[in-house]
Amino acid sequence: MAYTTTGGYPLAGAGTTPPIYPTGSATPNPAYSGTFIPVLWSTKLIEKFYASTVLAAISNTDYEGEIKNKGDTVVIRTKPTITIKDYRSDGLLEIERPASNIIEMKIDKGKYFNLILDDVMEVQSDLNMMNMWSDDAAQQFKIVVDTEVLKGLLGQAAPKNKGTTAGQISNNVNLGVTGTPLQIVARNPAGTAGKIEIIDLIVRLGQVLDEQNIPETGRWIVLPAWISSQIKMSELRDASLTGDSTSILRNGRLGMIDRFTIYVSNLLPSGVAAGLAAGEWVIYAGTQHALSFASQINKVETLRSELTFGTLLRGLQVYGYKVLDGTALAQAIVTPG
Repeated sequence: MAYTTTGGYPLAGAGTTPPIYPTGSATPNPAYSGTFIPVLWSTKLIEKFYASTVLAAISNTDYEGEIKNKGDTVVIRTKPTITIKDYRSDGLLEIERPASNIIEMKIDKGKYFNLILDDVMEVQSDLNMMNMWSDDAAQQFKIVVDTEVLKGLLGQAAPKNKGTTAGQISNNVNLGVTGTPLQIVARNPAGTAGKIEIIDLIVRLGQVLDEQNIPETGRWIVLPAWISSQIKMSELRDASLTGDSTSILRNGRLGMIDRFTIYVSNLLPSGVAAGLAAGEWVIYAGTQHALSFASQINKVETLRSELTFGTLLRGLQVYGYKVLDGTALAQAIVTPG
């Protein structure tokens, strides 16, 4: 058995038999130094900041209870549309047998983490490593799932809630498409072709939802950070226009605009990696009725390792999501103007 040492506890090296890191496992980076001594390590950790997540605010979990303990698919029945017919005196009545469309939401996605804390490192550390790791893992779970769901929403809006001819009734609302996105500016586009004010964009999204008869209550919109900055520089910076005693430029709160509750996220799909062109972003608007999310398993557990003296910390989340009604979801493709 071969060991290396750095002046502290001996560490397993490349020649260790059996290998200390089985196939598929990663060597920690930086590797353990064997010197987790309080006089050498600060007890104060550098603060870590996380991307803001919005999934809980924009989706419903109405069907989560039905799959919590069994099953991997939720079969959702929708309300049928009843046909209203003309009545004529002495005429026979036509009979209609309403049929509901069936929507299936599959619980077919899963994420996990699997960590180990060696006994020696736990004793020699002055930090509660397990608590620190589990806290960070919980945040990373939310970020990864949010990113995946927001990317999965791309293109799921109803045909008349996206594109250059959006609007179920008007058919003339331009929400941009990849290749020819809307160029968003804070104010005063000065007649430049393709450029519109940010407030104009929000009003357009509201219009397409109005034309789909989507309720005004509970509406949300998710914007990237650069657009939230443009809102603060728009005409709404004037407190008299927002109805507040203090302008949004001074208090920093976006609140509600045109019946939308504003959420800001750095996890929105953008650029080539999301299937868009470079410099393009997608913006979503809608209500919780559009998107359903369900988590079947969400657990974190600890257990003793069979391979070495240490404690394993692992977590699992099994979940699924589905756009139930594309008419309650709108999207715009934009770029900074």
